[in-house]
Amino acid sequence: MSEPKTSKMILAVLQGDDYNSVVNALNQAGFFVTLLHSSGGFLKRRSVTVMIGVDATRLDEALAILKERAGQRKEEIYQSYNLPGSGQLPIYSAVVPCGGVTVFILDIQRIEKY
Repeated sequence: MSEPKTSKMILAVLQGDDYNSVVNALNQAGFFVTLLHSSGGFLKRRSVTVMIGVDATRLDEALAILKERAGQRKEEIYQSYNLPGSGQLPIYSAVVPCGGVTVFILDIQRIEKY
């Protein structure tokens, strides 16, 4: 009797703006994904949970794609505001952290497709 294959389920919660690049990279590497649209509880921003069933031998490959495509990065943002009484709209910029992915890895006992 052969040893059963070990499978993992990756649940990766990422920002809505990142999911297209992540899904394309995963698909190009041969991973199939299921998307669940959601919103974050703290900032109330749009997020996407990506479900990926993988053979345990390819787990690190999938995680590397997630880290590269959806990992934390810094972006420059621009903001304008009114100065009271002046009517002027000064503009300032700031570099802020954004992106990031939260990953849950689950052991899968059995997978069936019908």
